[in-house]
Amino acid sequence: MKLCIYCSANQQIDPDFFAMSEELGRWAAENGHSIVFGGHDAGLMHSVSKAAKEAGAQVIGVVPRRIEEMGRLSPYLDVHIPTENLTDRKDLMMLQSDAFIVLPGGIGTLDELFTTAAAATLQYHQKPLILWNMKGFWDSLIACLDDLSEKGVIRGDWHQLIRVASTLDDVQRLLG
Repeated sequence: MKLCIYCSANQQIDPDFFAMSEELGRWAAENGHSIVFGGHDAGLMHSVSKAAKEAGAQVIGVVPRRIEEMGRLSPYLDVHIPTENLTDRKDLMMLQSDAFIVLPGGIGTLDELFTTAAAATLQYHQKPLILWNMKGFWDSLIACLDDLSEKGVIRGDWHQLIRVASTLDDVQRLLG
């Protein structure tokens, strides 16, 4: 499978998140999966792509022009797909991928998560979307989604669109 990884490009986050991201990259490679990611050379993006590449996975970067202009292109790309902007990046990542795994991240990661979830609600895809809740990172988001559901503004059970994993074993199980 081509596993799309949405995650942070920041360095100043919990060191355990880096180790867990590396574990995901190695596991993906050992199981014959490719990694699709945003092509940045820092943060969890760097960790997961480096580990995947070093363990033998194909690494596909879908990279907005601005990241290249800033000189922040990952050195671990087998396939480099340039895009003009973030919207094009998300569209291509969704097209290129068989499943999505969301690691800790900020505004960009949330944008990717919700764009992918919204696309699923309209049947643009039926691909697994997994929120890896590393060390409870996403607890407040999960509580917010539950609250929105209780208020009736989310149709159906959001857990059917966004599957929550607490461990890499959970991620593996949810990928089926």
